Amino acid sequence: MKRKSFKLVSGIISLMLLAAFAVAGCSSFSPFAAEEMAFGAAPAGYDRSEKAMPEYADDGIYASEAPATTMAHELESTELYTQAGSSDASVVQAISTKLIKNGYVDIEIPKGQFQEKFFEVSALAAKYNGYVSNSQSYSDSEGKMTSGSVILRIDKANFDAVLNEIKEMGTVKNVNISVQDVTQEYVDNESRLKNLNAQQERLLQLMVQSESVKDSIEVQRELSNVEGQIEVIKGRQNYLDNLISYSTIQVYLAEPRPITDSTEGGFIGAIMRGARGALTVLRVFTTVLIGVSPLLILVAIILVIIWQSLRAKNRRRARAKQLKETGQDK
Repeated sequence: MKRKSFKLVSGIISLMLLAAFAVAGCSSFSPFAAEEMAFGAAPAGYDRSEKAMPEYADDGIYASEAPATTMAHELESTELYTQAGSSDASVVQAISTKLIKNGYVDIEIPKGQFQEKFFEVSALAAKYNGYVSNSQSYSDSEGKMTSGSVILRIDKANFDAVLNEIKEMGTVKNVNISVQDVTQEYVDNESRLKNLNAQQERLLQLMVQSESVKDSIEVQRELSNVEGQIEVIKGRQNYLDNLISYSTIQVYLAEPRPITDSTEGGFIGAIMRGARGALTVLRVFTTVLIGVSPLLILVAIILVIIWQSLRAKNRRRARAKQLKETGQDK
């Protein structure tokens, strides 16, 4: 009985001592104590007040206090990419609507005026601060240029003026105008570019703070990746700027096609159509025959050699048989 009482009292005393130690430990623990555990003891004279904390502590980058071993951890942090691709409100307000405007016009011009109108359309590019992106012309069965197309890149402010002048050059057969709104893509690219530039600055700071070759290599690798993304986005933005600033107008010009009456009706027409069909078949057969003629010649040579060999063999066999029969008669 005494032994059981002694064990009970000992257990109670042990629990009280553990509780006292726990309370003492919690009261002595502070964020600065945790910091000392992670980064080592603070130097003498270090002020722990919030006013004495460096301004860059909120950004998670410790310029002088963080040891070199923490550089890789900073590099692997996802903080650098939390803002990538998001739309910034300030960027949206600064960028106006971005529209890409394109047009297609099909006009019929008076007979014999193709070359004149073709050069007039091309001259519109220089007149309205633009340039000719591509041009093609086509001839008819007689060898005369009667149709063609011109692709103009015109300043967006002059799009309607150029389109109206083109319409006055002949009879309009078809007109198609398309407008593509790329504002959202443009805003997203600008936001991504802004965040990537911020990441680039942070990585450059980490590069200066690196105290080991391993940390420098890791930061340099990540910096090259970010710089590559910046160049891609800048290239895309320049491409969009060009499409937005200069509208594209594709013009197709053609003279009216001559109307030909068919005189091949009836029996005579059927004979002529049949004769043309036969000539077509003969032409195709001749073309194929000429194409495979080297192969036919090679096959013929091989067959001649085989035939001559067999013939010589038969002659020898017949001579041997004749000599054998002559010997038997003797």
